[in-house]
Amino acid sequence: MIETLLIIEDEKLLGSELSRHYRQSGWDVALAANLTEAKALLLKKSIEPLLILSDMNLPDGNALDFMEAMKKQACYAEWLFLTGYGSVPDSVRALRLGAYDFLEKPCDLDRLDLVVASAARSAAIQRRVIDQTKQSYRRYSPDAYVGHSPQAESIRQLLTKLTEVPFSALVIGGESGTGKGLTARILHYGGARAQQPMIEVNCAALPRELLESELFGHEPGAFTGASGRHRGLLEQADGGTLFMDEIGEMPLDLQAKLLKAMEDHKVRRLGGEKEIRVDVQIVAASNRDLEQMTRAGTFRTDLYHRLSVFRVILPPLRDAVEDLDELVPLFVAEYNAKAGKHVKDIPDEVWDKLKAHYWPGNVRELRNVIERCVLFSDGSEFPGQWLQLPGQQDGDKANRVDGENMICLPLDGSMALDDMDRFIIKTALERAGNNLTAAARALGATRETLRYRVRKYNLKIDD
Repeated sequence: MIETLLIIEDEKLLGSELSRHYRQSGWDVALAANLTEAKALLLKKSIEPLLILSDMNLPDGNALDFMEAMKKQACYAEWLFLTGYGSVPDSVRALRLGAYDFLEKPCDLDRLDLVVASAARSAAIQRRVIDQTKQSYRRYSPDAYVGHSPQAESIRQLLTKLTEVPFSALVIGGESGTGKGLTARILHYGGARAQQPMIEVNCAALPRELLESELFGHEPGAFTGASGRHRGLLEQADGGTLFMDEIGEMPLDLQAKLLKAMEDHKVRRLGGEKEIRVDVQIVAASNRDLEQMTRAGTFRTDLYHRLSVFRVILPPLRDAVEDLDELVPLFVAEYNAKAGKHVKDIPDEVWDKLKAHYWPGNVRELRNVIERCVLFSDGSEFPGQWLQLPGQQDGDKANRVDGENMICLPLDGSMALDDMDRFIIKTALERAGNNLTAAARALGATRETLRYRVRKYNLKIDD
């Protein structure tokens, strides 16, 4: 790939010699005799130089002022300055502005070639990082939350607004598999911190001692096995976003420490003596009801209120079945591309089975089902025999309810025990017209027992 080198030099002989030399070296050279011409090349002709080699003092101004003004237009370009009147203040300012090097004329051409080659490698790395960030931004725009149901449209509108404001903390709620990780990435890559790091941690996957060390870091000798210094995730996410999944599983003492770090914008490593200032946007997620946990005393009320500056509650797939119309073709296309398949025809009976399923695993379960079917396909038709949805046999539509007084539940591990419990109670309430007493009578339970479970699962009743 031929890269562009912009040379800004008012001495015609030197400018011509440099242009000739670097064209022979494989560069696409653009030559400007002054800052006005250079500005026109960057703004009007929209050239994207990998490297800018400029004289310091030009007829129409100082190149350092030009660099400061044009930094956004040439965001990944490295700047090299040549001057016959070098001064310490100019060199210091050039380096503070991010210039790669500051050389005095006359400069040996061999030495200049070495510096140019080194600066080009640095600029290429910067370009790669910026391009990857832009790709992530496009991939994780609010439109990445797919669906045409009212619930999906409402979530997209909320995410669009949230990416436009500099929030400090946010809570994402919803059942497992509803897309909390995707939502967190949309909020990061769509917001002002997109070019800063996004660090993710699952609070349920780490034991208490390791979670504390991972979050806050440690100094050598802080505990047995701590042989070196470790920067915690809060430090690593400085300027960016820390996504804390399953935050409801965090021990209470660590919750207090996290709250202090959020309030003070400072962290102290384990075994450390000084506090380190950090600027981190916290996105917390949980498939448990954090508000109910605060009432039960298993989650700190003050941390919950500090985190819930905004709340995004993602709907379960069974409450937005119409979203299958967009999600299924999307996943089919994804796994067609990955596996080299050509599935495109989805029979009506397959759609009936998909829309009749309860989807306890939500979008994650749907993705797994589509992956299995596409990988086992032999032609262009979607193979319905590989759906293997629990409770659906011989084309039976009901995997959830069988008859007026029976409920059919899967025992293959695809549905968690709490999900089964919630579904049984919800079904009983629906059949009883949301009357608590009638539902309790049908289930052979007391009103108090059923009321506790209704609150636990956040269900609606008629008192």
